[in-house]
Amino acid sequence: MTSPQSRNRSRRATSHIAVRVAHAVLGGLVAVGWLVLPLATVGVGDAATVTRSVRIADEMGATQEAEGAPGQNGTATGDLVLPLVAVGAAAALAAYGYARRKRRARTRTTPGGAPHGTASVHELDVQTRQLLADTDDCVRTSAEELGCVTAQFGDEPVKPYAEALAYAKSELAAAFRLRQRLDGAAPQDGRSMLEEIVLRCTDAGRRLDSEAAGFDLLRALERNAAAPLERAETRFRELATRTPATQTTLGDLHKRYAPSASLPVAGHVEQAKDRLVFATVHLNQARQSLDRGESGKAAAYLRAAEGAVDQAAALVDGVERLAAELASATEQLPAALAGVEGDLAEARGLLATAGAGRLPGRVAHAESLLAHVRRETAAGPYDPLDALRRIAEAGTTLAEAGDRDLPDERVRALLGHFLLPARSAAAVAADFVTTHRAAVGCAARTRQAEAEHLLAAPSPGLSEVQRADDLIRQARELAERDVRAYGNPSGGDEGVGVGGAVLGGILLGHGDGPASFGGPRTRARRATPAA
Repeated sequence: MTSPQSRNRSRRATSHIAVRVAHAVLGGLVAVGWLVLPLATVGVGDAATVTRSVRIADEMGATQEAEGAPGQNGTATGDLVLPLVAVGAAAALAAYGYARRKRRARTRTTPGGAPHGTASVHELDVQTRQLLADTDDCVRTSAEELGCVTAQFGDEPVKPYAEALAYAKSELAAAFRLRQRLDGAAPQDGRSMLEEIVLRCTDAGRRLDSEAAGFDLLRALERNAAAPLERAETRFRELATRTPATQTTLGDLHKRYAPSASLPVAGHVEQAKDRLVFATVHLNQARQSLDRGESGKAAAYLRAAEGAVDQAAALVDGVERLAAELASATEQLPAALAGVEGDLAEARGLLATAGAGRLPGRVAHAESLLAHVRRETAAGPYDPLDALRRIAEAGTTLAEAGDRDLPDERVRALLGHFLLPARSAAAVAADFVTTHRAAVGCAARTRQAEAEHLLAAPSPGLSEVQRADDLIRQARELAERDVRAYGNPSGGDEGVGVGGAVLGGILLGHGDGPASFGGPRTRARRATPAA
């Protein structure tokens, strides 16, 4: 893949070439003018003849009957040369000015923003934070609508749009990794990293924007909303049926486990109901608009309803997924505890013979973690995922102590114990950001993206998984802080569920219409549906 720096250099080179071409054209026109001008006067005759002819013509009142007529063609040609040269010079100057304006536009970070070279590092930092959040929103929304279209047409027709989304995701992921590195970067590296973030986010958004028109042609909501409306109504009914069962599942989690176990999904059912209420209203409006032949309104209402149904599904699925993960952690816990207690006994044996270095402190830390797990499991309802995380942390602490290597099967076991709670937390955080994305800022998204990158590695090590687990918990805390600061927007007179739809990024703002597949320039292209 061509690096953003290379792309930037190629763009600058292209603009410089355009300027040089304009210079060459201007110089060539001037040279031609100087060459043609003397030749244009050759057939005129001497100056006296020309002067006499013009005077006679003036006296007779006839410009075409003067005795100097043999030189007439030369005079006419000479009269046309200067205007032609002037027009050519004006065109060349206009081309030169256009090339300069185009070059300046290409060096801007955002439309109307300051060029990279003149913006301060602080200004670039602020721009990249907003740009990362906006691009992430575009990617999430595009993924949601692409899922609807894939369900309708299958994989092959949507391939170009899936490829565009994959490209945007890869550029965005690289930009988030650069943002994460900025925390530990040297000051002199900050500007180049910030500029690369801008380039990658801009490329991601531009790629999605470039496919928006073709995507609309394939989907053709304004021409044929009936079939996708029926699918959305079917999904809505399925979710409406599942939601009471999910409420029962959440109640069971409260009874079976410690409060911390179900805390990550505590508000999911209520939020799912809110999204479904919003979907109900907008599906009805889409159906009424379609019956009236108002295809544009029907498409906008339908797209908003689809976004609400998608988020309701994510919230309901999140409760059921967590229930399965808690059950799996409960099953793994006895074997995990026994395995790490064996590691602890081995470490104690080493301590008796060596008794130096970092081993005593690490053994003490592992003992404390395991004792805490034993107390919780013996006392009554506990959090199996948190207990498994503590056991894995104790095992990792012992694995890093002393001059010994754990057997491969023990390393794999510890990885399994750590991966389950880490991936569970990552999935819950992803759902939270998706359903609250109007409020969640760059810091939370950056840590979430870095954690997902570490967990997606083909063979993550214990340290990488532990780092991912720490980052995802930070991301959740930061995201919740952002939402508290943002508040819960009320729908007011605009309808039930509108506040949640705005908070979830389904609507781009009160009265601004639904978000759609595309980048920053195109995702708000659907007209605002009238009430």
